[in-house]
Amino acid sequence: MSIAYGVSWTDDRPIRRVATILLVAAVALGGLLVALQARTSGSLPVIVRSTADSVAAARDQVLAAGGSIDLELGIINGFRATVPAAALAGLAASQFIWSITDDSRVTMQSDPGYAPTDDGSPYLAAQAIGAPMLWHTGITGRGVDVAMIDTGVVPVPELAGRIVNGPDLSPESQSDNLRYLDSYGHGTHMAGLILGRDAELAPGELPNSTTFTGVAPEARLVSIKVANYNGTTDVSQVLAAIDWVVQHRKSGDLNIRVLNLSFGTDGTQDYRLDPLTYAVEVAWRAGIVVVAAGGNTGFGSAHLNNPAYDPFVIAVGADDTRGNAAPGNDRVPDFSSRGLARKVDFVAPGKSVISLRAAGSYIDQNSPLGRVGERFFRGSGTSQAAAVTSGAIALLLQQRPELTPDQVKYLLREGAAPMPSEPTVADGEGLLRIDRAASKPTPTGTAHVQTWEPATGLGSLDASRGNAKIHENGTALTGERDIFGQDFATADWAPRSADGTSWSEGSWMGRKLTGQGWCESTWTGSSWTGSSWTGSSWTGSSWTGSSWTGSSWTGSSWTGSSWTGSSWTGSSWTANFWSGAGWGN
Repeated sequence: MSIAYGVSWTDDRPIRRVATILLVAAVALGGLLVALQARTSGSLPVIVRSTADSVAAARDQVLAAGGSIDLELGIINGFRATVPAAALAGLAASQFIWSITDDSRVTMQSDPGYAPTDDGSPYLAAQAIGAPMLWHTGITGRGVDVAMIDTGVVPVPELAGRIVNGPDLSPESQSDNLRYLDSYGHGTHMAGLILGRDAELAPGELPNSTTFTGVAPEARLVSIKVANYNGTTDVSQVLAAIDWVVQHRKSGDLNIRVLNLSFGTDGTQDYRLDPLTYAVEVAWRAGIVVVAAGGNTGFGSAHLNNPAYDPFVIAVGADDTRGNAAPGNDRVPDFSSRGLARKVDFVAPGKSVISLRAAGSYIDQNSPLGRVGERFFRGSGTSQAAAVTSGAIALLLQQRPELTPDQVKYLLREGAAPMPSEPTVADGEGLLRIDRAASKPTPTGTAHVQTWEPATGLGSLDASRGNAKIHENGTALTGERDIFGQDFATADWAPRSADGTSWSEGSWMGRKLTGQGWCESTWTGSSWTGSSWTGSSWTGSSWTGSSWTGSSWTGSSWTGSSWTGSSWTGSSWTANFWSGAGWGN
């Protein structure tokens, strides 16, 4: 038997995808043995999966049925076994066994995509939080703009007509072939989860289990790019981006009501002082619901990311749906940060979730096992959970545009589905359920109003970075200096951020971050002052030529050599700080 699927043979999901159709559906129809005895009338090699606390019971049942076990697969809470064909139906019906799948060879083909039974299907993620129930009442996110500060977006067909590019605040803005585009691969993945929509769907047609979809398929995304090809950026760029979102939330026809932040630093400065938490609070008070990834473990300290640890905003942890939309067997993956005094508010699907692929991007080049066919990519992290949540909030705000950020947060927490098997430190109020939140009355009075002490933003910019520092020629950007190496005084910035005057005609705090701003500003690796951005690192031969032509998006042009030679580094940003626990796992 040969199964076509675009992932590594080490991943048993594709096997389960097809075998679940063959086995579980056959059990329901009384035709299990017809489906498998055509292959053998004796015993069958199978993969048996259970839950972490039921593996022993599942093992005992297989042995009692006359089977044998030859390989433990602890990573999937299961094992490989040989079982009599006649025993399959009874084993498949066991309360201790989640799935039994045929142990078969996997053959990779060009573009098989994914199946609705795949446990990473974004439609399954939408089902898990109750989004389709709102779609069928006409609630699809229409009229709501979600701002996303990230690594840019690739103009793939699944996002066509629903992307508005804000400013590109990265050095790549200086290249016509790079401006706004996602050379790293993270932003495109998040955009797909927020509002992707299969291009084959007719206008007004609702997504279904056979089509690709984000949670809010008719919302619009405002993309503000801050990072370059390897995901590196500086907190000063992020502050400028948040200020831009706040000050342009109603510019032209924009209606920015949600801000997605699928990243964070390991800075531990008191939130009441930190400039990054202050910036998100300014957005919150301006009527923008801020969604921040709770973070992934690995920082060496048990706390949420900055700015997720700010108590005003919505902090999201990751949920593992474990292959079905019912929350009964969901678990919070080990990588999802638990926090201390400040816990996540709730969790959302974030384990092995499939979304859009930026073909040839840094992640795509360096994590090929994440590819699922030609269009899609699989990833895990609280980044994905935050993106799912941002889409859900767009649905809620289409239903009730008058809701304040505090009311939205209250409804989402109240509507979350309890996860009895998980402690509150892991899942907060439980699993996000937008259908439950949407059915609750608009909160009145003051019960929903948050009364935390507000941040002042007068603390240290460098402390806000934590270890998320960029380097030029081996020298880190440190101290109270912005991305151009110029002195940055939070006491000057904070009041201008609050009153909406930090941006003026393409300049932020007097620094021209758009247009030719990068070329006009100066810095060097030794002191971050004095030398021009126009060196070979950004506008030289490494960023020109065929590498970034229109054919780049086919994946054939962005070779490994395209990404070498840059002197601006910061490898830590390519891992935990983008809140992605892994690609393809």
